[in-house]
Amino acid sequence: MPAPLQIGLLIFPKVTQLDFTGPLQVFSSVPGAKVHLIWKRIEPVASDSVMMLTPTTTFADCPQLDVICVPGGAGTDDMVNDEEMLAFLRKQAAGAKYITSVCTGSLVLGAAGLLRGYRAATHWAAVDFLSAFGATPAKTRVCVDRNRITGGGVTAGIDFALTLVSLMVDRPTAEAIQLRLEYNPAPPFNAGSPDTAPKEILALMRERIAPNQQRRGEAIKRAAARLA
Repeated sequence: MPAPLQIGLLIFPKVTQLDFTGPLQVFSSVPGAKVHLIWKRIEPVASDSVMMLTPTTTFADCPQLDVICVPGGAGTDDMVNDEEMLAFLRKQAAGAKYITSVCTGSLVLGAAGLLRGYRAATHWAAVDFLSAFGATPAKTRVCVDRNRITGGGVTAGIDFALTLVSLMVDRPTAEAIQLRLEYNPAPPFNAGSPDTAPKEILALMRERIAPNQQRRGEAIKRAAARLA
């Protein structure tokens, strides 16, 4: 009997829970897969919503992963300069088959030096920060570049996970999972991308996120300098 696929999703304070709960649901449907939620300690972790999260293993106790995945959220602004997180990612990446992320989790992979020379996707509001880590931004919902597979913002995590399952298992398995989840999106509005959202909505969002963008830019600058 083949060894089970070891799939690990990082969690951390102020993670966006949908970034990883979408992929988690997909990965949990892969026959024989063992899925881990990983943090420094076994203790409740506050997401960026009311939801509290419980890790299943620690950095120290985590087995070698076949898939390592970093979700995004406001907490990535801290994680790009968190040496424990970055060291864990580098160590796991050395033996992992797939090094992946959703949303701004790609910035953390970048800060660990794992995206230099790769194309990568991220949230539309963070795409300009990828080049600081030697990555080439890809404005797509899912970006596959060799064994680096990255998803765009938040809801793209389901697309990302189904794509990854098709690569590491096969397409029929991915399609069966998609059907099980009844993943057949038909959004009520065509406002889910800066390319399609009404101009006034995009302007409103840019105004709202401006302070966070400044904070993120400062964090990225420190991380890029440390990496160099």
